Formats: sequence, structure tokens, C-alpha cells
Amino acid sequence: MNIDFTCCGQHEICEKEIYLNQLRNIEYYEDEELDRFRGRSSDNYTAEEADEFREVLLTMREDEVGGWLHSLELRQVELPDQVKDDVLMIVDDQRRQ
Repeated sequence: MNIDFTCCGQHEICEKEIYLNQLRNIEYYEDEELDRFRGRSSDNYTAEEADEFREVLLTMREDEVGGWLHSLELRQVELPDQVKDDVLMIVDDQRRQ
């Protein structure tokens, strides 16, 4: 994947610079092994692979789930469809509190 990181000059704050700063500050949740799934479609995971995500999910505090999802997004790792209901349940519970 090639991304042009030159600023277009059309914004007061360069959006590409914001993106680069986010990439520099990616937080890992003891899940570096999930990076091997970068670029994989969310509907293209085996049950065993989805369980790897579920295992990470179940070892973190509920208030960390949002940050973990953001970290996966920045790393271009899609959450497996098999785990999305689990995540939604946790996030929904967190919002109600």
C-alpha cells in the first residue's frame, strides 16, 4: 500500500499529518500477533483465527475495548465477523454505565 504523505495545503491542519501522528502512537494490547491479519476481510477468518481475537478481547478491561478497536483500525486489521457481536455487547454495556 502506497500512501502519499505530502500535505495538500487545503486544510488548516494537515489531515495527513494527523494520520501520521496516529500511526506513530499506535497502542498495542499485547496483540502484536494479530498484525499478520492486516488487510484480511472481516468475513474471511476461520473459527480458530476469530478465537485469537476473542481471547485478546476477553483478557482486557471493558474500558479498553474502544481503544483496542481503534488500534486495530489504525493497523488495518479488520475484526472478524464472528467476534463483532461480542464486541458490540461489551461496548453497549460500557455505554450504559
